[in-house]
Amino acid sequence: MSSSLPDRYRAMVVRETPEGFVKTVEELPIGQLPDNDVLIRVHYTSLNYKDALSAIGNRGVTTHYPHTPGIDAAGIVTRSRDERFKPGDKVIVTSYDLGMDTPGGFGEYISVPADWIVPLPEGLTLRESMIIGSAGFTACYGVYKIKEGGIEPDEGPVVVTGSTGGVGSFSVALLSQLGYQVVAVTGKQKEHQFLKSLGASEIVPREVVTDRSNKHLLKGRWAAAVDTVGGEILDTIIRQTRHNGIVTCCGNVLGPVLKTSIYPFILRGVSLMGIDSGITLMPRRKKLWKRLSEEWRLKKMEELTREVKLDQLADEVDRILEGNQIGRVIVNLTG
Repeated sequence: MSSSLPDRYRAMVVRETPEGFVKTVEELPIGQLPDNDVLIRVHYTSLNYKDALSAIGNRGVTTHYPHTPGIDAAGIVTRSRDERFKPGDKVIVTSYDLGMDTPGGFGEYISVPADWIVPLPEGLTLRESMIIGSAGFTACYGVYKIKEGGIEPDEGPVVVTGSTGGVGSFSVALLSQLGYQVVAVTGKQKEHQFLKSLGASEIVPREVVTDRSNKHLLKGRWAAAVDTVGGEILDTIIRQTRHNGIVTCCGNVLGPVLKTSIYPFILRGVSLMGIDSGITLMPRRKKLWKRLSEEWRLKKMEELTREVKLDQLADEVDRILEGNQIGRVIVNLTG
């Protein structure tokens, strides 16, 4: 390690105890970080649902504890053995194994393979890149699939489920900015004004997209959809989507199983598009980040964001697990 590096760094650590999984902010030896290509001083990170699952011991996310979650990080290269990056470079790391079984962005330093790193695009600050983070990147990918499939704003409403969460709120704001009529689905009556401020033209309760009948097709309502929850809501939306519509799928809050009818696909030509934001190949990853920094740069980033410090993060993890997080939460690790 370089002599200019500190001996220790602060991080939120999740430890397994006889009483369960405990979250504490600790000082860790920097020498404990994995010996990867690039060492990065993290300036900002963001809170995602996957981070919260890691923080409560979900073995489908993290298998080894103690552990530092955080699937997102933005910061400055401190040390590099890879010629693509040099000390002082501003960079972004989202997904791959970061924050899962590789110590993540909830610490002041991360050590990662160079192949995981995206240079910070011109037009974005490190802070703004974490307002976007994995959630905004996932939303962008979903909108990209809708656009790539030929669905234009004049073809009808686009429905967004889980609309007050990170992916959902970013999707509402981005689709609205691009001229789409956005219908936001939420069970949170008190957040209607928040969704309207992001550009939602209509807000509907979950019951509108929860049909438990055995009907193979329902009345066509949506030109496209961004679904973040899965389960019976995704099934209903598929059956409600219009001819040649596109449904993107990126979440499983309601479970991993989808039971639906084949008829929307073979009679209406509906397309179901999966969003693999966690392992998106680097050429497309860079393309989408470039778009987010240029023509799709979100104008309402601050409206959907709250900033906290590392010492406040444990409470925010509890909040997202209770279903009470609204918009994006970013963590400032600069001081």
